[in-house]
Amino acid sequence: MYLLGTELSVRRRGDSVSGVKSTGRRVALSLASANGFSLIELVMTITIMTILTMGVIPLVKVSVRRQKEQRLREVLREMRTAIDEFHRDTLGMVCTGGVAGSTLSGQPVPVPNQNTPPDPRSRVVISDCTIFGVDNPDHYPPELQTLIEGVNVIPRGNTSLGGRGLGTSDSKTTLDTQASTKKKVYLRALPIDPITGKAEWDFRSCYDAIDSTSWGGENVFDVRSKAKDTALNGEKYSDW
Repeated sequence: MYLLGTELSVRRRGDSVSGVKSTGRRVALSLASANGFSLIELVMTITIMTILTMGVIPLVKVSVRRQKEQRLREVLREMRTAIDEFHRDTLGMVCTGGVAGSTLSGQPVPVPNQNTPPDPRSRVVISDCTIFGVDNPDHYPPELQTLIEGVNVIPRGNTSLGGRGLGTSDSKTTLDTQASTKKKVYLRALPIDPITGKAEWDFRSCYDAIDSTSWGGENVFDVRSKAKDTALNGEKYSDW
C-alpha cells in the first residue's frame, strides 16, 4: 500500500520543518487480499485434502473390519458356551417317564453313569431323553434350535443322578412331579454372522473329522462361520 502526498512546510517556534501531507488515497491490492484466496492456494488446499482423504478411507475400512471380526469371535464364543452348558446338564441324566435301559416313545432311555460326577457349574439336569437319537449317545444338542427353544430340566441333587438325588429305583410319579414343565433356554436367539450378514452357520458333529467339509447331522458339537474370506491375521474365518 502506497500513500500519495505532497511536501508540506511548517514553521514551528522559528524552525522550518518539512513533511508529507496524506491525500487519503490507496493503491489497489493484489489478488491475494485479506478477503479471499488466490487460485494457487485453492488448488494446494484441495490437493492436500484429497491426499488426507485417500489415506483415511483405508484406515476406516480396516477399523470396521476389525470390529466385525471381534463381534464374530464373541458370537462364536456365545454359541460354544451354550453348547458346553447343555452338555454339562446331561451328565447324570435320568429320563422322566421310564426306567433306565428301557425305551420311551421309541427312543432308548440312557443309563446314567454313576461313576461320573456332574460338573459343579451345572445346577439342573435335562429330563427329556426324547431329543436324543440312537446316533447321539454323547448327548450334545441335536441342533442349534434346541438351545433356543429350551429343554425340560429338573434340579440337580447331591448325587450323580438327576431328580434331586433320586435313583432309578424311585417311582415314575415322583420323578414326573419334580420334572414339572420347566424349561431351560441356553441361547436367546440365533445370532447373525457379522461377516456374511446372515444367521447361517456351519456345524460339526463330535463324530465328524476335524477337516470335514460337511456336517454328519448326529449333533452340534461346534459352530463355525460360513465366510470363506481371510481375516486380518491371515486366518480363514471358517477356521475360527
